[in-house]
Amino acid sequence: MEDIVVIIIVAVIVVLAGLYIYKAKKSGKKCIGCPDAENCGKSSASSCGGNCSCCQGCKND
Repeated sequence: MEDIVVIIIVAVIVVLAGLYIYKAKKSGKKCIGCPDAENCGKSSASSCGGNCSCCQGCKND
């Protein structure tokens, strides 16, 4: 019985994470974990000036 509960909890966590990623990508975010993901690299007037350390790897995608 404990195995079923653990499997259900893990399944719920995976589904919720998938939905979070789906919604973030649908809204246009490139770097989901970056707080400046919507602005970074789009313009020089963004909050980080296009030089966010967290977005360096994906702003050119």
